[in-house]
Amino acid sequence: MMLNWNEYMQELATRIGEVGRTSPEIIRGYRTLSEAGQKTNTLDGKIRELIALAVAVTLRCDGCITTHTSAALKNGANEAEIVEALGVAISVNAGAALVYSARVLDAFHAKTQPAPTV
Repeated sequence: MMLNWNEYMQELATRIGEVGRTSPEIIRGYRTLSEAGQKTNTLDGKIRELIALAVAVTLRCDGCITTHTSAALKNGANEAEIVEALGVAISVNAGAALVYSARVLDAFHAKTQPAPTV
């Protein structure tokens, strides 16, 4: 195992608790954002958590991974569904790398070609 995810989640909860005690408004604001999508109930909890896992991978957020893996399991997600969601994250990240590679070339050309004359 790369990380003791259950222990990490407990440690994370402790540190986030410290943030909440110091500035409860930050936690209140975060919860408002987190709960906003649930109120429409357009997507069920499992789908929201699968999306959250794909985003967590894209953002490289270990805290998000442990939290949303637990929530996905509680909402009935299985390993195959999680892997499929991760496949989407992998394909989007590869696509994003390709798009941003084009931006690097654009920046290169902008910096190496003479400025257009007006």
